Amino acid sequence: MTTLTRRLLLTGGLGLLGAGAVTACAGPDSSEGTDAGAGPQNGADSEAGAAVGHVHGIARDPSDGVVVLATHFGLFRVLEGDMVSVGPTVDLMGFTLAPGGRYLASGHPGAGSDLPEPVGLIESTDQGESWSVLSRGGESDFHALTAGADRIVGFDGELRVSTDGENWETLSIPAPPVALATAPGTGAIIAATEAGVLLSSDGTTWETLETPQLMSRVAWADETTIVGSGIDGRLVTSRDAGQSWTASEEPVGEVVALGAGLTEDGSVEALLVVDSTVLRTVDGGNTVEQLA
Repeated sequence: MTTLTRRLLLTGGLGLLGAGAVTACAGPDSSEGTDAGAGPQNGADSEAGAAVGHVHGIARDPSDGVVVLATHFGLFRVLEGDMVSVGPTVDLMGFTLAPGGRYLASGHPGAGSDLPEPVGLIESTDQGESWSVLSRGGESDFHALTAGADRIVGFDGELRVSTDGENWETLSIPAPPVALATAPGTGAIIAATEAGVLLSSDGTTWETLETPQLMSRVAWADETTIVGSGIDGRLVTSRDAGQSWTASEEPVGEVVALGAGLTEDGSVEALLVVDSTVLRTVDGGNTVEQLA
């Protein structure tokens, strides 16, 4: 893997919560990001970032260790430096990995899809090869989505919580979240908002964490480790559930998607997309490796 310097990754003009957070969504038939006709066919490799459109989510599938991307043109797996399209074309605006190997997502159907518009909460149990509607089809487009062992939390203009993916309760939150994440083990929920980083045990009450700066993306690596992308382009990490933070020495760039986890040796791995480049870091963003 090639180690990149942060200087080469800077995109300039970092918005308050990132371009992906404030851009209105559009279905995969639109010309947003790339010409719709240039979208990849199922199973085709994509070497150009424009071919996947905007990347809305990134995670490492624990079942096989493969990095997956939720994008404007559907799901992609990162294999040996290539982005390989999986399943149908769905504009996956919200995406999360749930316990038990389930993929959960939301967004808009692609051409030829029989999914509703918007798709509501959809589920895949075959690593994105196919999707089915769990609930709120034609009603919800969850731009922020997260799931733990006990609940699914999504934001579609309202904060909604479900214990089964079918029945939902509407809750309040001090500010609209642009990103949500659930801690493994504890089920604590963290939200990145324009009013600050918020923490809740169950989505009903929220506290504002003291952070070095506002964040555009947040992810839990384990039950006490949080990784966030600051609005100045630096990665920030907390090993004590948000009580204290360390920042990368230099900016990595404008992060549009962020995931986190622990490696076999216990290092904190952050997966991030800067512009159309997929990156990995295990030292808090001080050095990064290009994955695709």
